[in-house]
This record gives sequence, structure tokens and C-alpha cells, in this order.
Amino acid sequence: MKRTLVLLLAVTLATAGQTADLRLTFIGASTAPLGNPHDLKLSPDGKYLFVSDVDNDRVAILDPETLEWVAEFGADHQGGTHDVDFDRDGRVYVADTHNNRVTIYEINGTDARLVDEVGARIRGPEGVLLHPNGRLYVAGAWSGNVVAYRDGEVVAELGGLSSPHDLELAQGGDIWLADAGNSRLLLLSPDLEIKKELGRSEYDFNGVRYLDLTDDGMIIAADKNNHQVKFIAADGSLVHVMGDGKAGRGINRFRTPEGVEVRGSELWLSDSGNDRVVKYRLELE
Repeated sequence: MKRTLVLLLAVTLATAGQTADLRLTFIGASTAPLGNPHDLKLSPDGKYLFVSDVDNDRVAILDPETLEWVAEFGADHQGGTHDVDFDRDGRVYVADTHNNRVTIYEINGTDARLVDEVGARIRGPEGVLLHPNGRLYVAGAWSGNVVAYRDGEVVAELGGLSSPHDLELAQGGDIWLADAGNSRLLLLSPDLEIKKELGRSEYDFNGVRYLDLTDDGMIIAADKNNHQVKFIAADGSLVHVMGDGKAGRGINRFRTPEGVEVRGSELWLSDSGNDRVVKYRLELE
């Protein structure tokens, strides 16, 4: 956790039409025993980083500051864990992919108790989003759809997708979806109508998987098969790419990255093929 690297780049702020410097500082990498970690989610209180630890069929919990091991849950009943999210009451929703369901837990600190599950009309769920509108949105990677649930009942569905993955809340209540098999990002309405597409030709996506958004609406997306992480400003401009397009290990190098979590000035990424989580600090100047 001692090495640091500073990267400077120019970002056009869509809200102000001005240019600012975005400073990316490498903080460190985890040494915990992870296997192909995928998406990441901070607990609502910011005390814990929940890691979808796919090959170990569990949720691993790390210290978000040091990336040291804290706890785990789910290994006795999950299969191919891919995504995690929290509802407004602090319950944890987990994409239990190989069991074709989303598992729901009551959580007390790091202690989790399985209390319910959802699985109607989805196979191989890989993305989970608890929306402020009270709906649960799930991306079925194997069923090629996104399903919206309210109180466990299906209320909306979008089909015709190819291995859809992450779902993240956009500004104004819309939803960004990584349609991985089609190498694109889609902006969806809460009723799952397609409003915008960010495609392969514009951003050279190759299996874009998981993403998150900064407070300014900038998308940070893990472009898995390009071994890159891409930064897309709120106006749609590609402002920076981390990684040289070749699989590697080290600062600003990745092997099939998947998970993204950003909160304020802190950025966590799952360097999945290297079985680790890395952390950067973001600063706008």
C-alpha cells in the first residue's frame, strides 16, 4: 500500500462547460484471498467494501481504506456471486448467478442472515439495482433481459439484450445498463425504455461489464476484454482510458477488469483476472 502514481488529464465538465484537471493517484491493492472478484459496493455507512467474489461463491468484505480482509458470507449456498446492492433499509441484495436468483439478507455489521429471494423471469442474474422509486432491477445475463420488481412481483421487463450486466442509477432517476454482449451502455428510463446508447464504434468497447458514476455524472466503466477502465464525461466525451489494451498487472494495468465503485474522491476497481481489488484517489482541480 506504499507505492503511488499520479496521472493528470483534462476533463470537460458538462455542468460548467469548463476544463479541469482530474488527478488519479494509485493508493494500493488488496492481498486478500479473492477469486475473480466482480462488482463492488460500499456499505451505506462507508465502513465496509462488499466484493462479489465469484470463484469462491461468496460476498467478501474488505476494509475500504486498507483493502484488508474483514469477513465473508454466502459460501455455503451461493453460486457464482456477481453483484451486490443495498436497499433503503440496509438489506443486502446479491446476484446469486448460478442459482438463477437474487438473495436478500438482513445485515448487522458484517453478519448476514438470508431472509428472502427473487428469481421470476431471470436466468443468470449479474446486475442488481435498488432504485429510489422502490423497485428492484435485475439484469439476467443468461436470459438476455432486465426485469423490474416491486414487492417481489414483475412490473416491467426489457428483452432482446445480450449478456446484460451492471445497472447503476443515473442523474434524474434514469438507469445505466452495461449490455455486455453488445459492447454498449444503454440509458434506460425507470420503465425500461431505451433513451440513449453509447456503443462500440464510439468508445471501442469490448465486453463492457460494470460501471459507476461520479457526483458530476461521469461514467467509469470496466471494459473487460480490452483490459481497460474508461472515463466518459456527462456530455458523452471519452476523457480518459486506464490500461494500454494488453493484459497486465501493476499500476494502471489490468487483466479483465470488472467491478467499479466510486464515492467522492475514492475509486475502487476489481482487477478480476489478477484476483485483486485496487484503489485510486480522484481529485478535480
